[in-house]
Amino acid sequence: MNSYNWYSQLIKPSWSPPAWLFGPVWTFLYILIAVSFGKVFLMFFQKKISFIVILPFILNLVFNFAFTPLQFGLKNNFLAAVDVILVFVTLIWAIIAIYPHERWVAYIQIPYMLWVSFATILQLTITYLNV
Repeated sequence: MNSYNWYSQLIKPSWSPPAWLFGPVWTFLYILIAVSFGKVFLMFFQKKISFIVILPFILNLVFNFAFTPLQFGLKNNFLAAVDVILVFVTLIWAIIAIYPHERWVAYIQIPYMLWVSFATILQLTITYLNV
């Protein structure tokens, strides 16, 4: 509750979505992530792809799961901004890495990429507004 109060008091841009929207969006995205990343991990264990192809997926999960503790646990907008940039960069890298091997996995990342693009701009804006 303390984290929610802290976040609700931050200055946000007028185009910031309502708080209730984040839960349904991330639920949908985590389903896509589970299916597609699961396929990538399966391909790796079946030795159909190399470690360099799976690496951006691993890093993306690490950075994705680090965001909430950085933003709401540490209440650190700057670290959360750096982290969301890393989520975006590793996602683009993952899409490029998997495309030659399993195109549907690359295509299914598009909604995730669009949301992370928006989230990156939003986080950078919130960070800037609250310096």
